[in-house]
Amino acid sequence: MTLRAIRAPLSGQCSRPPRWLQSLATGLLLCAFASFNGLKAQAPQPTEYEVQAAYLSNFGRFVEWPVRAGANEKDPFYVCVLGQDPFGPLLDAALKGETIGGAPMAPRRVTSAADAANCRIVFLNSPKDSELKGILATLKNSNALTVSDTFNFTRQGGMIQFVLDGNRVRFEINLAAAQRAGLTLSSQLLKVAVAIRRAP
Repeated sequence: MTLRAIRAPLSGQCSRPPRWLQSLATGLLLCAFASFNGLKAQAPQPTEYEVQAAYLSNFGRFVEWPVRAGANEKDPFYVCVLGQDPFGPLLDAALKGETIGGAPMAPRRVTSAADAANCRIVFLNSPKDSELKGILATLKNSNALTVSDTFNFTRQGGMIQFVLDGNRVRFEINLAAAQRAGLTLSSQLLKVAVAIRRAP
């Protein structure tokens, strides 16, 4: 299995693809759950951040995005990293050539929540607990999907938290936080989450 397989080649699909395509995409998401030890045939072996980058390139396909005022369908679909970038070129490679609803996906690195106003997905890298509440409050009205691998991220109001299950990268979802931001997450995405927080 290659990282390209994990990325689910669904370029140009709208936020509500046909049922058969959702099933295919879900199957490809499940591929990302494969144990790193089970990928010995691939060289080099995918790292934790390679798998996370692949997830970030796919999450947007399983979200019903609200229309943004003044938005142009040709505007890039930005996947942003807030804080120190743990991905380097991995995220750029995962997004290259990918589209969401016809919009080209593109990476951005930002230094503050205010700079993330045009981001659709924001990966927060290890924010301090004292800073996280303020960051999430700033992003609340931007309709951005917030993602992190920080401990207790979903408990503190983040939407998707990467977790390690043995040597597998999986994720938890705070559905209430996503709904408050005006985002509708696909049932296909919810099915492959290891935990879902539904209460505020």
